[in-house]
Amino acid sequence: MNADQGHPSRPPDSRTGGPAHPAEAVRHTASRPTPFAALHGTGAPLLLPNAWDHASAALLAGEGFAAIGTTSLGVAASAGLPDGAGATRELTVRLARRLAAGPYLLSVDAEDGFAQDPDEVAAVARELAAAGAAGVNLEDGFGPAEAHAAKIAAVKAAVPDLFVNARTDTHWLGDGTDDRDTLHRLDLYQQAGADCVFVPGLTDPTRISALVKSLDVPLNILYSPSGPPVAHLADLGVRRVSLGSFLYRRALGAVLDAVGDIRAGRPAEGTAPPYDAVQALGRRSSRHQHQHQHQHLPARSDGGTRGARQRAVAPPDPDDRP
Repeated sequence: MNADQGHPSRPPDSRTGGPAHPAEAVRHTASRPTPFAALHGTGAPLLLPNAWDHASAALLAGEGFAAIGTTSLGVAASAGLPDGAGATRELTVRLARRLAAGPYLLSVDAEDGFAQDPDEVAAVARELAAAGAAGVNLEDGFGPAEAHAAKIAAVKAAVPDLFVNARTDTHWLGDGTDDRDTLHRLDLYQQAGADCVFVPGLTDPTRISALVKSLDVPLNILYSPSGPPVAHLADLGVRRVSLGSFLYRRALGAVLDAVGDIRAGRPAEGTAPPYDAVQALGRRSSRHQHQHQHQHLPARSDGGTRGARQRAVAPPDPDDRP
C-alpha cells in the first residue's frame, strides 16, 4: 500500500540503518533491475502468453513475444495430473530447462512453490533460476497470507534476481467480495519482496483501478474474454496481462471443434500449421538448446571446453523416447 494510502512507514533498524522488516532488507539490497523486470515498466503492459510444452512456446516466440510464461494447468493436464496439487514439480523444472533455451525470457508457474516449507520453496526457485528462468509465479491458494509471504521472502533471499509474481486467489478460489482481504494479502506480499502481484478472476475496472493506486509494485491481471480488453487494462494502470491457461483450453477446444466438423461431414475450420512447419520446431529447439548449453559451460583451466561440455550435457530424458 502506498504511503499516501495511510500505510505507516517503518523506522529504520538502529543497528544497521536499513529497513527494520527482514523482507524490506531483501528488497533494499536485491532490487537490481533485470530485463524481465524492465518489461513491467512504462509503456504498454506486458502481454504474457502461457505455453505448456516446447511447440506452444516456439510458436509464441515466432510471433515475437519477448517473454513467455508456463501454465500449470496445461503442464499438469498434458501429463494426466491434477493442477494445483503439487504433483508437477519435476515436470515443471524439466520443462523450464527446455524452454529457457528459447529466444525469450521465461516465467514459470510454480503453483504454490510445491511445498509449504519456505526453505523448500526457495530450493525450487534455485532450480528454476539455474535452469534459466527469469521469473516465477507463486500462488497463495487462498490460504494463510503470512505463510505465503514467508515463502516469497525466502525465495527473494535465495535468488534475489528471480522476478517473483505473487498471486492471491481471493477472486479465483474465494468469492472476491472482500477487497480489504485482497489488499491486505497483496500488501504483505509486496512487503515480503514480491516484484509484482497477481489477482486472477478480478475483472471489474473500478476495483482494478483502486488496487493499482494502492500498490507499490506492478499489478498483473488475468485476461478474460468477458473482461476489459488489454488496451482498457493499460488505461487502468495494469502493468502485466497474463493469458494463463486460456491458450491451452482454446487448443483443446480447437480439437473438439475440428473433430466435430469432420464427424458431421463439414470441412474442418480453423488454422492448422503445416506438418513441415511443426517439424521445424524440433530442429529449432535443438539449435537453441545447443547454444544454451554452450553459453553455460564452465571454462577449463587449459581454456578448452570439450570436457566441460561432456559434463554439462544431461543424461537422456526417458520422456524423449520416440
